[in-house]
Amino acid sequence: MIRRQRLAAGVCALLAALAAGIAFPGGAVADETQAAAPKVELVLDVSGSMRTRDIDGGSRMAAAKQAFNEVLDATPEEVRLGIRTLGANYRGNDRKEGCKDTAQLYPVGPLDRTGAKTAVATLAPTGWTPIGPALLKAADDLNGGDGTRRIVLISDGEDTCQPLDPCEVAREIAAKGIGLTIDTLGLVPDAKTRDQLSCIADATGGTYTDVRHKEELSDRVGQLVDRAADPVVTPVATEGAAECAQAPALKSGLYTDREEFGQQRWYKVDVDPGKELRASVSVADDRAVNPDYGVLLRAVTLHGREIVRGEAAGTGRTDVISTGLRYPKPAADDDNAPAETVCLQVTNSFSAAAGVKTTPGLPLELTVDVVDGPSGHHDVAAFGLGRGWWLLGALVLAGFVAGLLWGWLSRWRVAVWRTN
Repeated sequence: MIRRQRLAAGVCALLAALAAGIAFPGGAVADETQAAAPKVELVLDVSGSMRTRDIDGGSRMAAAKQAFNEVLDATPEEVRLGIRTLGANYRGNDRKEGCKDTAQLYPVGPLDRTGAKTAVATLAPTGWTPIGPALLKAADDLNGGDGTRRIVLISDGEDTCQPLDPCEVAREIAAKGIGLTIDTLGLVPDAKTRDQLSCIADATGGTYTDVRHKEELSDRVGQLVDRAADPVVTPVATEGAAECAQAPALKSGLYTDREEFGQQRWYKVDVDPGKELRASVSVADDRAVNPDYGVLLRAVTLHGREIVRGEAAGTGRTDVISTGLRYPKPAADDDNAPAETVCLQVTNSFSAAAGVKTTPGLPLELTVDVVDGPSGHHDVAAFGLGRGWWLLGALVLAGFVAGLLWGWLSRWRVAVWRTN
């Protein structure tokens, strides 16, 4: 109805302009609106290794499908979203054919959430890992228009179609000057996979993220899609403190800081009852560093009790290492209940060889979001155990049942002994 009204208004304006002897280029307003729409294509690795069951007890493919469904539900209306696969169709051993195996599962355009979910549900781990060819095709899928363009690549392994180096492909895309960013996520990656995906992201100014849990995957892909919808975000420079009491109070936003090797930086955020804190941090090694390093992000109370944590580790050359966390604050019966001050601690374990400058510190990017919390209470992290309460409850119940059975068997044995 709104589109029809706009169309009618446009026709009336055109007739009025023609009557006044003024020529207007047809469809200019519509072209400008279309040009401003951000475009995102999710590129998913559907190679055979995605069958591996090492993400929260399920397969990598199952984690990816769940993440896609959640992201599709939350995708902003203005985003033109598409899905491309690699390794989803060819089951044979012919490398030449396997390296052509990339297809657009859902075209870039206005999102039909049901249709996109149905398409994702059909996927099954199949073949090769042609990352380079998939990136070239994805760049073509996003061609045209002046809006933000972003590729989000999700893979669990290296490209198997050399000599078409995906890093060189990413550099070629960046050299075209079309403003296309490639973000990469590695599902339980090894060092070689991590290095390759980091190289791809770095070539276009994107980010790389290690993913080892379902929630991490859903959260990170959702953040990247949202970032495309709101691309003009200017990071705010801040300076973390040595302890929480002196830490700067942060609102929702994107912040930058510098953190020295092995240093701790503290920040704090006020979280109202019924809200959820989502925080992620990325630390870039912008100089030569020793292997074996990590980043820890902790949310703690003012009294030092840990609420929840996120951590990531690396063993080789990685340009950016990222992790994140979520903390839903339970709703309160009192509408005037005060907000809780949550302390965020960022710690890194980077080290460098002698002669490498340690100042200024490593570039740090901290994203803070305070959003409406989940409707239920099952996600709330309590006493640092989070969803571990389910396991604790199951163990208590199992112990209780085992005790009853043991007592019944003991009484039966005594009764039999007395009878004999």
